[in-house]
Amino acid sequence: MSNNNTSTLQSYVDSATGAVQNAVGSVFGSSSDQAEGKAKQQKADAENDASHATIKLPGAAVTASGVSKDDPNRAAGSWNQTAGSAKEFVGGVIGSENMKQTGREQNLAGQEQEARGQLSDFASGAADRVTGTVGGAVAGLTGNTGAQAAYQNQHDSGKTTQRGAEHDIQKQAEAQANK
Repeated sequence: MSNNNTSTLQSYVDSATGAVQNAVGSVFGSSSDQAEGKAKQQKADAENDASHATIKLPGAAVTASGVSKDDPNRAAGSWNQTAGSAKEFVGGVIGSENMKQTGREQNLAGQEQEARGQLSDFASGAADRVTGTVGGAVAGLTGNTGAQAAYQNQHDSGKTTQRGAEHDIQKQAEAQANK
């Protein structure tokens, strides 16, 4: 993992290390070890939050790791949902069951299309993260710093893609829960 980048895994390691240091401090009565352990855990929580922070823009996601363009099905599906909803509404207003049904079908097709794009982004992002992590570790062991940097970029790009999909999936799940 690079030192200038937020890492979920590193935040878990730091949190565990802090918990152990805090426990050791408690056992031996060392208030400085306890304080250092708690501070490490708080820092790990902040790193974990930063690792998951995502800014969602139309057609892209931005994280601490970089910027990633969304799968085209996500935007097209969203457009089809909007157009379908509009047709459904107009059909209801003018009393056209055919237009209303056509709009409903387009809306559902758009939801499926957007979901396919989200799943594609999530899967490709996860695959890039794994490949980047494993490739970077191997390149680090062999001393190939150029390949290690390239694999780190692949990991970071994958992380941004995955976080963007996670953000939208979570937002949709919350919207469904609030209905």
